Amino acid sequence: MKTQNKSDSKSKVPKDGVYPEIIRDDYQGSGKLIGKKAVISGGDSGIGQAVAVHFAREGADVAIIYKESDNDAKETKKLVEKEGRKCLLVKGDLTGKAFRTQCASKIKAAWRNLDILVNNAGIHTSKNSLEKISDEQIQETFDTNIISMIAFTRNFLPLLKKGGRVICTTSVTAYRGSDHLIDYAATKGAVLAFIRSLADNLAEKEILVNGVAPGPIWTPLVKEAFSDLSTFGKDTPLKRAGQPSEVAPAYVFLASKDASYITGEIIHINGGDFVGG
Repeated sequence: MKTQNKSDSKSKVPKDGVYPEIIRDDYQGSGKLIGKKAVISGGDSGIGQAVAVHFAREGADVAIIYKESDNDAKETKKLVEKEGRKCLLVKGDLTGKAFRTQCASKIKAAWRNLDILVNNAGIHTSKNSLEKISDEQIQETFDTNIISMIAFTRNFLPLLKKGGRVICTTSVTAYRGSDHLIDYAATKGAVLAFIRSLADNLAEKEILVNGVAPGPIWTPLVKEAFSDLSTFGKDTPLKRAGQPSEVAPAYVFLASKDASYITGEIIHINGGDFVGG
């Protein structure tokens, strides 16, 4: 899926799907994150890219951790720099212990400390029955979505000081399940438990841990995972899928002083699905 820059960010509907809107043309930054440094895993496209650009418009420098897509990562860097902020790109597989250690070392060398860690990297593979989900798929999904998230956060904790923020991407599927994303939904439930547990653990250090639980959002991952997008998001009360530009402001809020008395909580951006917790 093609992404668009600041001057051409309104979503369009081509024959093969919907272009994600990364940031609204009329989104006005108000300096909420001036001087802050943020690391965003899975920040090269979709929600992660939108978060990076919104953070930049609010005054933050960002580091993008990505696995494969150099073109997407370079586009994100271009969009961040267009906002007048710096963008570091770090390529590699977060499921690898050596790479996770390398990431933390690079950020420490570049910035010394870190203000915001966004755990957004994730994968899913649609299978309509449990029997079709292989051991290899289960392992890969858990390694990517939750095991590496816990280890990655652990590696960065020494860089986070009082007032630091950890923001994790979970999913509406953590609350209502998914008949075709069974292993993915299970990992997102684990992410939810991780958020609440780590928030309690780090409260004494005044490091705040929260999450965002998106519903159906137009991202490249969606196009890769589903062959038929004609009904995507139509089962929500709003009868449509959301845009990354509609999700990223929640991350800005949780990263800013406006959320200084919030920890262990989840913001639901799902088009009106009513879920508990």
